[in-house]
Amino acid sequence: MARTSFNKGNEYMADISKLRIDRTVDEEKKSSGLLKGVIFVLILVALIATGYFLYKGPLKPATKVELTTATLVYPSQATSVLNASGYVVAQRKAEVASKATGRLVVLNVEEGTIVKKGQVIGQLQSNDVEASLAQAKADLQVTIASLAEAKANHERRKKLVDEKILSPSDYDIADAQYKRGLATVDSAQAKIQQLQVDLENTYIRAPFDGTVLTKNADVGEIVAPLGSAGNSKGSVVSMADMGSLQVEADVSESNLERVKVGQPCEITLDAFPEKRYRGAVHMIVPTADRAKATVMTKVKFVDRDERVLPEMSAKVTFLSEEISESQIKAKPKLTVSPGAVVERNQRKVVYVVKEDRAEERPVTTGGMVGGVVEVTQGLTSGEQVILNPPEDLKSGAKVKTAQ
Repeated sequence: MARTSFNKGNEYMADISKLRIDRTVDEEKKSSGLLKGVIFVLILVALIATGYFLYKGPLKPATKVELTTATLVYPSQATSVLNASGYVVAQRKAEVASKATGRLVVLNVEEGTIVKKGQVIGQLQSNDVEASLAQAKADLQVTIASLAEAKANHERRKKLVDEKILSPSDYDIADAQYKRGLATVDSAQAKIQQLQVDLENTYIRAPFDGTVLTKNADVGEIVAPLGSAGNSKGSVVSMADMGSLQVEADVSESNLERVKVGQPCEITLDAFPEKRYRGAVHMIVPTADRAKATVMTKVKFVDRDERVLPEMSAKVTFLSEEISESQIKAKPKLTVSPGAVVERNQRKVVYVVKEDRAEERPVTTGGMVGGVVEVTQGLTSGEQVILNPPEDLKSGAKVKTAQ
């Protein structure tokens, strides 16, 4: 019995000796929790950094700014008081037509031909008039011969009457024949004059010195005075005196007080924007356009070249003082509003807007041109820059135009 008990005790002690605290599970749990904490902190830091980056970058609210444009300005524009647009118009122009109706057989001009007053532009068919004129001249010669015979008879009978050889009644007959001969000669001469006028009317002549603008009829076509016939051409050519070219510009009624006759102007043509012409106000038309609330102003050219043509669109700058020939030939200067140029880190800069972002650009400036400042380096014409940029504006910042 005792032996059996001892054995049981040994087995019990053996079982107790196998009991141990497994600390590896706690270490694993502790390590897992620490790792999760680190990951959480890293994720939190990443989210904060991402949010900060987005706020400072793509998601940062755009700065509202006002924009201005770098433009080319001529020195004469420093004295500009008003701008207007209009067209070049010839003040002396004409639609040249024939005085008679007939077929056009000669046309001596084309577009661009320079003609003098009285120069033959074209001629109508005149065979019938020439034949009638030749016949009238021949009839005149016969009439003159008859008149000579009647005159001789008249003088002879008058002498016989004076000598009492012939009765006065016989003289009266001779006198009547002579007077009738005189009247016949006068009538023949008048007819010749009329036919000469008819022949002259077959010639189409230039009414003044000028340039042919358009040709409206061709040889072989029927022409008539002012197109009186239904299927005939009225105007053979249109022409203008290029020396009478002026710019007709509309000036708003509210700005009319800035314009006066004789005021110096600068004229530019849309066709040749690099070329400028001196001008002066020739006339302020004494009536207004009710629909547009404008008054037409005619500006004459002080100096003009052959490139100026009728109906060209033009711009007129009304000036406060006359400009010289050297000023009119001066090259334009690149300018910008003075408020766009600021000082950063002891240098002059502007902020150019590109793709809704501000780009800091160092510039070199010159003198003032009127109310704007010249930029000699750092900008190009047409670039948009920020006007009065905020002090905290950085290059690359997102911007939007203030409404």
